[in-house]
Amino acid sequence: MAMSEEKSLNFIEEIIENDLQSGKYDSIVTRFPPEPNGYLHLGHASSICLNFGLTQKYPGYTNLRFDDTNPATEETAYVESIKEDVSWLGFTWKNERYASDYFDQLYAFAVQLIQKGLAYVDDSTPEEIALQKGTPTTPGTDSPYRNRSIEENLDLFTRMRNGEFPDGARTLRARIDMQHVNMLMRDPILYRIKHAHHHRTGDTWCIYPMYDFAHGQSDAIEQITHSICTMEFVPHRELYDWLIKQLEIYASRQYEFARRNINYTVTSKRKLLQLVTEKKVTGWDDPRMPTISGLRRRGYTPHSIREFCDRIGIAKRDNMVDVGLLEFCVREHLNQMALRRMVVFDPVKLVITDYQGEEWLNTENNPEDPAAGSRQIPFSNTLYIERDDFMEQPPKKYFRLAPGQMVRLKSAYIIRCDEVIKDEQGVVQEIRCSHLPNSKSGSDTSGVTVKGTLHWVSVKQALSVEVRLYDRLFSVEDPTDESADFMQYLNPQSLTVLPAVYAEPALSEATESERFQFIRKGYFVLDRDSSPGRLVFNRTVGLKDTWASATSKK
Repeated sequence: MAMSEEKSLNFIEEIIENDLQSGKYDSIVTRFPPEPNGYLHLGHASSICLNFGLTQKYPGYTNLRFDDTNPATEETAYVESIKEDVSWLGFTWKNERYASDYFDQLYAFAVQLIQKGLAYVDDSTPEEIALQKGTPTTPGTDSPYRNRSIEENLDLFTRMRNGEFPDGARTLRARIDMQHVNMLMRDPILYRIKHAHHHRTGDTWCIYPMYDFAHGQSDAIEQITHSICTMEFVPHRELYDWLIKQLEIYASRQYEFARRNINYTVTSKRKLLQLVTEKKVTGWDDPRMPTISGLRRRGYTPHSIREFCDRIGIAKRDNMVDVGLLEFCVREHLNQMALRRMVVFDPVKLVITDYQGEEWLNTENNPEDPAAGSRQIPFSNTLYIERDDFMEQPPKKYFRLAPGQMVRLKSAYIIRCDEVIKDEQGVVQEIRCSHLPNSKSGSDTSGVTVKGTLHWVSVKQALSVEVRLYDRLFSVEDPTDESADFMQYLNPQSLTVLPAVYAEPALSEATESERFQFIRKGYFVLDRDSSPGRLVFNRTVGLKDTWASATSKK
């Protein structure tokens, strides 16, 4: 595969190109290794795009490997949702693997370490182990069980495996150096006892490997050439390499890149779970959630998320990314491919007094895409327009409808406001207009030019639908500030429901796979809550970044 030079390489691509050019590898193998204890979010999307993107650019392949070593929090439902999300983003894995596939091999590796005098069974409590570890500035102290004989350790580890001890009674620890400058090298725990039902292995096991033990060894078994993770695993790399060296197995290499935090967002699984369990959102796929399933339900496209991940890139230093960039990416893509439809949110009736009958008018589906074709929309003398498209006493340079003023109805005629009917409270109930018969769009011979164009819906054929207007879930830029409860920053205006707005009848045939631009309103998608006779549409994003302009005025 040709190596692209159109765009500057990131530091991982530079490493890979050097490895390939030097002959160290003929091809590369990466993996995406999520734990199936929750739904994937935007942070995972960046890792997915990186790992799969590398093996699309260079010879090789990517495995999807589930890090299922903690049975108490993992579920098959999470596995299925992760597979769906990765596929939806447009990626295909070569092998579907699980850490639990390797439980027998990992156990054998642990026995090998014991036989080499490099691991021991410890009876210390978690609190005692924490004290033994010392601090970054003071050395640790040896466990009183550190010098057990190999024979005793093998016997105790076998009995741990056979279920003779309760949870927490014993652990298996690596025997490294309790005075090591890297605290993770101070005899780390490799196995713990956990009598819990596993979603794949059932009750076969009651001891489970720790992440640091399962991760590198799973990489080695799969012969992963470039094991890519986030910067918090930099201190873990020394243990990763130590275990591989002592076990004399395939030398996978770990490389780290920085997380990209996103403002007005939380991506901690713990905090996302809290939002769900406390019913601050409707579920993991609530369109306000930063989960991939939430973004999908809101109407984001795989292309827009991949584009966002590409634009933020990867680096070695954490930084904050403006969520406005994500919204820009989806807005740009939807502008190219969304079907245009007319929907009136806050209607006022408009009557064309000198127009009789009904007709069907032709209008384009997407002016950005001629291949999208056109559609027919019904037109009559009684329409709905937006209430804020009319003003009785307009200011200068007001180009919408006002008494005596003319505007064009989208894909229809030029009209002039002749009369306004109001109720006893002075609220406008009906706007009466006349039209120019020879001003029909596409065949206008009126010679009249107007500056304003309004969208509309014919009353007789209007389709009543529900619209959900979503905004950012949090009202502050950094809701993850540990000095306060992130829940207090929830945006009370994150969801506005309009139970009955009026849409052109073409929307009755909408599907969840389609994307729509409601003209002058924003981009929308059909929600799964829809049913026959009750269609629900979610706003993906507005036509412009109104949040930035609103916050700049504060």
